[in-house]
Amino acid sequence: MTPVLVRPARAVDAADLADLAALDSAAPLTGEILLAASGGELAAAMSLDTGAVIADPFVPTAHLVELLRTAARPAPRRRTRLAALPLRPLRAA
Repeated sequence: MTPVLVRPARAVDAADLADLAALDSAAPLTGEILLAASGGELAAAMSLDTGAVIADPFVPTAHLVELLRTAARPAPRRRTRLAALPLRPLRAA
């Protein structure tokens, strides 16, 4: 099993992201970017602003794109617990 890392892109990733976009024949991503590295190599990335995705067309990346989409989803809001209702004693029959 190959380790996968999903993390926000940093300035140091700019050249690798440009290379990945060129490899995918796609426009460079803009805004905040989430990337997925598989086996230590950048394989897919997604713009959190536009939802656009770029990926290495020469390796399987569908699972990485799905991971990026899952990681980009907002966390579900926690429900607040309703206060417990007061209980009444049962009547004997």
